[in-house]
Amino acid sequence: MTVSVAQAQLFLLALTRILAMIVSVPVLGGQIIPNTIKLGLGILITMVMIPWQPLPPEAPSMPIFVLALALFQEMVVGVLAGFAATLTFGAVQIAGNFMGINTGFAAGEIINPTFGNRGAAYDNFFIIICTMYFLALHGHHNYLRGVALTFEAIPLNSKLPALSIQPLMTLTSKMVLAGVELALPIIGVVILTDITLGLLARVAPQVHVFFLGIPLKILISILGLSLAFTIIMPSLRVLFQDIAERSLGLLGPG
Repeated sequence: MTVSVAQAQLFLLALTRILAMIVSVPVLGGQIIPNTIKLGLGILITMVMIPWQPLPPEAPSMPIFVLALALFQEMVVGVLAGFAATLTFGAVQIAGNFMGINTGFAAGEIINPTFGNRGAAYDNFFIIICTMYFLALHGHHNYLRGVALTFEAIPLNSKLPALSIQPLMTLTSKMVLAGVELALPIIGVVILTDITLGLLARVAPQVHVFFLGIPLKILISILGLSLAFTIIMPSLRVLFQDIAERSLGLLGPG
């Protein structure tokens, strides 16, 4: 079968958009995933999502300048739509960082395998649990559905809709608020523990509150997280299930 240049160019445009979107999801294209794996996954997803409709060999192809401009446009669409996934996992990271503050784990940092950065063991544990929950909810399938819907909202090599910064600012504020709300149960537990230790220091000055407080806060924060998951899980479910709608919302399809 002869593949025309025009058909190859359309495939390249779709591949550019899909790659720009999947790199935003840690489980699909995170920093720790090799580039060859990302490229292979992007090619596979493109072959599945884009119907192969062979064009005749004489079909007109785009000039180099027009192709470069179209590739840049598809990259903008992919990055903008994928930024919703970045904000979603950013909310989880914000929650983990807030939970890790003043829990006794901040003294030692380890590599975060999900985002490729450093963090305390406590917030890394929380982020890993949330990532596993994302996979258990088939969040990656839901996100790929959003990837496919972007081709319906904005077809390949079509004119970009009128984009506004307002949806981006609104979504960013919502995701930051969601991250803080996820961390509130553990923050409350740690604050109550600090207040209790402060009262204990006033009542019994002979007790070494500093040495008692570190292991006590570690124990209470772990127990608090295990109990708080019953409250956190429903919020995480909504956060992960609406990831495709957020991607389309940033594109502002008419």
